[in-house]
Amino acid sequence: MGNYSVCWCFTRKFKISEAEPPTDVKEAFKKYSGDGIHMTTDQFRRFLEEYQGDDGHEAERMVEQILYKRHHLAKFINRNSLSLEDFHHFLFNTDLNPPIRSQVHQDMTAPLSHYFIYTGHNSYLTGNQLSSKCSEIPIIKALKRGVRVIELDLWPNSSKTNVHVLHGRTLTSPVELMRCLKAIKDHAFTASPYPVIITLEDHLTPDLQAKVAQMVTETFGSMLFFPESEKLKELLTPESLKYRILISTKPPKEYLAAEDDKQSRSRKCRVSDDDGVCYMLQSENDINEGKRSPSSPVYKQLIAIHAGKPKGGLKDALKVENDEVRRLSLVEQALEKAVENHGHDVVRFSQKNILRIYPKGTRITSSNYKPLIGWLHGAQMVAFNMQGYGRSLWLMHGMFRSNGGCGYVKKPDFLMGHGPKNEVLNLKTKIPAKTSLKVKIYMGDGWRFDFKKTHFDKYSPPDFYTRVGIAGAPVDKKMKKTKMKEDNWTPVWNEEFTFPLSVPELALLRIQVHGYNMSEKDNFAGQICLPVSELRPGIRAIPLCNRKGDQYTSARLLVRFQFI
Repeated sequence: MGNYSVCWCFTRKFKISEAEPPTDVKEAFKKYSGDGIHMTTDQFRRFLEEYQGDDGHEAERMVEQILYKRHHLAKFINRNSLSLEDFHHFLFNTDLNPPIRSQVHQDMTAPLSHYFIYTGHNSYLTGNQLSSKCSEIPIIKALKRGVRVIELDLWPNSSKTNVHVLHGRTLTSPVELMRCLKAIKDHAFTASPYPVIITLEDHLTPDLQAKVAQMVTETFGSMLFFPESEKLKELLTPESLKYRILISTKPPKEYLAAEDDKQSRSRKCRVSDDDGVCYMLQSENDINEGKRSPSSPVYKQLIAIHAGKPKGGLKDALKVENDEVRRLSLVEQALEKAVENHGHDVVRFSQKNILRIYPKGTRITSSNYKPLIGWLHGAQMVAFNMQGYGRSLWLMHGMFRSNGGCGYVKKPDFLMGHGPKNEVLNLKTKIPAKTSLKVKIYMGDGWRFDFKKTHFDKYSPPDFYTRVGIAGAPVDKKMKKTKMKEDNWTPVWNEEFTFPLSVPELALLRIQVHGYNMSEKDNFAGQICLPVSELRPGIRAIPLCNRKGDQYTSARLLVRFQFI
């Protein structure tokens, strides 16, 4: 029973009752149980195979799990059938009946360039880009979430005897490189066995580069991948690089040339860094000290994936070399310009090479850009500020729920030129729908356990509604919403939506729940993004996450997916 005070003078009581199973659930139970009262293990197996499209070989174990969770019945108790309530409990349980698989199921034996890779930007920052603290903690959090690319900016400390990680020419407080390296070593493979790539933005003298080489080799030991030759002709595979750590940066001489170029372009004591934002320039003595000494050969030998910014325009930068692979970094606006003028070149470049996109420097609050323009053109490393949060980051989380959350997602064939004429998808032409996704939102529950009873409304239970839609290719983008259900902690909507999909391979299902608020902005009540290509058809329990992308303990939706 929930008590809500109203107008200081009386209390309204709202009974929080369990909603009964939706009609579709009752009908499925009746159809497969035969008598409509008990569903045997064999009948349950048939339901899983025919209605849900699942493998039914786990049916017996699942029935045991359901009965134990519901009634705490041990295995030896002679009961192996489900009631309607047991059946509904199973369908509405996010652990027993999740919307996507949790196992790696894609081919992991193609070159790294054939995969989208979960990529962080300025991975050491705890907050904004200008004044937040640098720490190894955000690196650990990212690795635990499955992020596979960690970015570190390396700078000399004030005495030039050690290496700090910080966002250069800002007020960010530094963290020692060794702390970051140890954090990576300890947590690199807690969420995924597939390779971690460390991208270095290096502003060091050769002496300090040699020191970094020593620190890296001593810390990672046999985990560190050493390339057999200075320049790889083809990237290795995620499978062959399991439990390995790779270094990707510019060769030392290119850093010196880049610093020289920066200096010549800006004599006014201000310069644009890799993030495209202007900061105070180092003194000329610092740069000249770097130019006077030969670069560290050991440091150079660590570089598994060479990065660089080739001279010339975008067209030249996107040329595919037959005898080498490389990583090219473009700021988000440069990507937009590149796909507008050289869309096919971008896709073809990323078939063999690595394309990294990073946020523009004016994103001081660590916000993020829309990731799909990068993915739709084959960019593997769409680098995000993982410590920021918002709709763009929800899409990033959604994409990398694919393939068991291992941090590597195989690119669709249309980006790899696997067609008869090495053709790639032209997003500017009208693309016919390949399939349609039907989403039926039955009901929701769990908020009463995750939130205080006055969180959504001081005087009554919440008025929930759900927004559901698609993020993906421009032709597929769409958002719809259910009706609002007043005064109900367990809202029942029973509403169905159909989404035609032209590029289902890169479509993400977006779900957001809100509590209507008459006088203020509607209250956030949970969200999730799911890769459409991974959705399991049938009736599924959809967990909801908070704004940061962490899953609530109980809040969830009951939804049916059908592809037609």
